[in-house]
Amino acid sequence: MKSRTFLKYDKPLLTCMVQADNPERIKELIDLSRPEGADAFGMQFCKMKPEYRTRETYRELFEYASPLPIYVTNYRWHRNEGKSDEVLGEELIELAECGATLCDVMADYYDHCEGEFTMNEEAVSKQMKLIDELHSRGAEVLMSSHVLKYTPAERVLEIALEHQKRGADICKIVTGAENMEQQIENLRIINLLKENLKIPFLFLSGGECRLVRRIGGALGCCMYLCVHEHDKLATASQPLLTDVKIINELI
Repeated sequence: MKSRTFLKYDKPLLTCMVQADNPERIKELIDLSRPEGADAFGMQFCKMKPEYRTRETYRELFEYASPLPIYVTNYRWHRNEGKSDEVLGEELIELAECGATLCDVMADYYDHCEGEFTMNEEAVSKQMKLIDELHSRGAEVLMSSHVLKYTPAERVLEIALEHQKRGADICKIVTGAENMEQQIENLRIINLLKENLKIPFLFLSGGECRLVRRIGGALGCCMYLCVHEHDKLATASQPLLTDVKIINELI
């Protein structure tokens, strides 16, 4: 398990998000995604029914996905609503102990903020401690900020550098684009991050214009987030794995 990694690669990883509320559906999506060329899998445990949130289930799923690496999230949304950030962090540590490769730490953990980014000193200190705890369990750490609206390049870089400063192994920022001008600026931002960060990054966009989700890896992002199909629990903005694979082979 611990030989898996998101940090040593010679191309952007095609990470297929296998989102479901039960382990059998996750296994089904894994089986469907492997032959399509998935390099890694992503599991959002905030969508899983409480009765399956056990160490036994985690180990079973991570082993089932072997030998591919696993990216896990434990956001405040969906079935996690009402849980404290302290509980969410403890659950991330549990996922790391069960074999998760890459754990997603929200950049506003312990101080819920719009855009998922805080500069509160106490919250930042707790985030850095959590990152240390995850590292000590052998996990890699991605820090995320879902801004979800168009954001100027200088602000994106400011957030990214803070992710790096807090000890993250990978920086993830999701902004937005509603027209071609903003979409082109987002492409420029990828190059700005590439020139200024010392860690890998994943820069994504929501909104009407989502070109970066399909070609971001060719420009400098460390991975793609894809789906096998757009079922009710899949993220609609994430492109199909088969489409992204074809696009990148052509590029």
